Amino acid sequence: MHTVIKDNIKHVSIQPGEYYASGDEVIISTILGSCVSACMYDDIDRIVGMNHFLLSNKRYSRDTQFYLTEAGRYGINAMELLINEMLKLGARRENLRAKAFGGSSLFRQKNGADNFFCVGEVNCRFILDFLKNERIPLVASNLGGDRGRVIRFSSIDFSVLMRTIARTRLPKVAKDEKKFWLKSIKTHEKEETKEPELW
Repeated sequence: MHTVIKDNIKHVSIQPGEYYASGDEVIISTILGSCVSACMYDDIDRIVGMNHFLLSNKRYSRDTQFYLTEAGRYGINAMELLINEMLKLGARRENLRAKAFGGSSLFRQKNGADNFFCVGEVNCRFILDFLKNERIPLVASNLGGDRGRVIRFSSIDFSVLMRTIARTRLPKVAKDEKKFWLKSIKTHEKEETKEPELW
């Protein structure tokens, strides 16, 4: 997490696996590839927050419910951590609203993988299911596709400025996300390698 003060407004940049919430004037930003960020706000009590998560599992079955497997583990943690932090700052759950971004498919799936989602697709499905189950209105979203995104979330008017990332920069985004994978995935002892595949 990186913080600077510019024009008397705090600018906070978060990385994969991080979240930030505040009741002050702030602009929160991040860069997304397959990852997803939920921009949450309570427009009555003026509390905002953002997370940045990449679900950590090599494959996800279309037919398996997220709450019964590890497929939703890190996404669920990221959402609950952010919501709880916002509630501690004075937000009320019934006032929470969300905007969601990310979940790109930066790489094509290999042949024979049709029973599994790629990481970006899983993240999109997860955030939509989570918000629906928690009855948190999704006010706006830009999910999926094959382009990375840079987003900036403002507490002043709860707007999100989004721009897509040039294709020439996608390899760097994928490399940064892979570093997060390497730190967060818990591999089984029987596996020959601890390095995950990105697909």
